[in-house]
Amino acid sequence: MAGRQKAKSKKKLIIFFIEIIIILIMIGVLYVVMNTTNNEGPKVTVLDPGELAIPEEIQQAKEEGTSTMKGYMNIALFGVDARNDKQLLKGSRSDSIMIASVNMDTGDIKLVSVYRDTFLNIGTEYRKCNAAYSYGGAQQAVKMLNMNLDMDIENFVTVGYKGLIEVIDGLGGVYIDVDSEELKHINNYQMDVAEVMKDNYTPVKKTGYQLLNGMQATAYCRIRYTAGDDFKRTARQREVIKAIEEQAKQSDLATLTKVFKNAIPDIYTSIDEDTILSLIKNIANYRIVDEGGFPHEDMRTVKNIGAKGSSIIPLDLVSNVEWLHKFLFDDENYQVTDNVRDYSSKIEAETAKYMN
Repeated sequence: MAGRQKAKSKKKLIIFFIEIIIILIMIGVLYVVMNTTNNEGPKVTVLDPGELAIPEEIQQAKEEGTSTMKGYMNIALFGVDARNDKQLLKGSRSDSIMIASVNMDTGDIKLVSVYRDTFLNIGTEYRKCNAAYSYGGAQQAVKMLNMNLDMDIENFVTVGYKGLIEVIDGLGGVYIDVDSEELKHINNYQMDVAEVMKDNYTPVKKTGYQLLNGMQATAYCRIRYTAGDDFKRTARQREVIKAIEEQAKQSDLATLTKVFKNAIPDIYTSIDEDTILSLIKNIANYRIVDEGGFPHEDMRTVKNIGAKGSSIIPLDLVSNVEWLHKFLFDDENYQVTDNVRDYSSKIEAETAKYMN
């Protein structure tokens, strides 16, 4: 029964992730494109599990059936500053990093933004974690998440600029509440996006709850210069994700299929095309139930780390990882691995002289 339920659940999720925004879209679709030809398909790669730094303790606990992560699908979502297809693969910093943790039994989804400027071990040195994608593509970025956060991530989705605009426009826009501070910046960001996309934009002229098109929503997600800075920006990213989820749930199969078909050539992922194309007709069974940011607001600070620039410092990586596992997996008594304790000590040592 459990095996059949797991197999059934595996077909219920598709994720789109955009540029400096991230976009998780559960498109309950699809036999998708089964009736079309010449579909380019997603850019699919296979990650080597042996190179993803999944902690041995986590692997052993899962094999023994004692892991609190059992029954969850954890997916890394990367939004990269990519202007072309090659930059989706490597060479771009992941300006948005998120973990989507899906409870495959209940359909509950929790989202955690890992702040791009977080000072972590990226596999070659300690620095802002968004550099991992630039240095080693998705494989190194996933490895960075697993080794620092005691995770078991094996799958990812990455999309560049076009993904967000195509998805939102395909769904007919998303409803967002724009406040007066955001209104001061949204059109300037639209100008930047339009320049890259070589397209026109429609100015947002009022505050309040309103329908934004793809270009406008992309600009909204990029707003950084208001109270809360990058922390608030990641909250906007998650707000757009939830708005897309709502629009997708109200769309019919034909609309979702069209959105999927238009966006899939811009996706770089480890999820194979057959799995993607067989995905879900019952999106209503999935729901985003909670969201957060890492490091936790009570256990972080922002400091300029010399040549490595302004960084978000986890004041204690151990406590932050314990919080993360409690948040994602309801694990009240999680004990971090020895590696995380070692990374925590090294982060403290490398940043100590900048903390005053």
